[in-house]
Amino acid sequence: MSNTEVQTRDTKAPATAQTTPDTRVLVPRVDVIEDDAGITLLADVPGVPKDQLELRVEGDTLTFEGTITPLTPGQLEPVYAEVRVPRYRRAFTLSRELDASQITANLKDGVLNLRIPKQPAAQPRRIAIRAS
Repeated sequence: MSNTEVQTRDTKAPATAQTTPDTRVLVPRVDVIEDDAGITLLADVPGVPKDQLELRVEGDTLTFEGTITPLTPGQLEPVYAEVRVPRYRRAFTLSRELDASQITANLKDGVLNLRIPKQPAAQPRRIAIRAS
């Protein structure tokens, strides 16, 4: 990455269970893509519906968490379940070059797409050359 920094606060490997004081959570895998205008975060959160996903910015920290909704029909209980931790959580520290007030979020097919633009002063600009 160039001058824009996004640091993760999670020290565990992605998609592992992490214990916090209130509950156990899964740490989703996240791809971070930077361009001249900002960064895009692509987080894998399968099984989380839009109404169970929370995204917040507090100071310079971006946090998202979501609750997995099991797809079991009727009154059936699973005999065996691969995912026993029903919650995802991930936090990132945003650099001052990013405009946290302009974050956009889209959830499609279990992938959370977050777009965080750079501040106008941090974006590259062309300087016109005048002939004298």
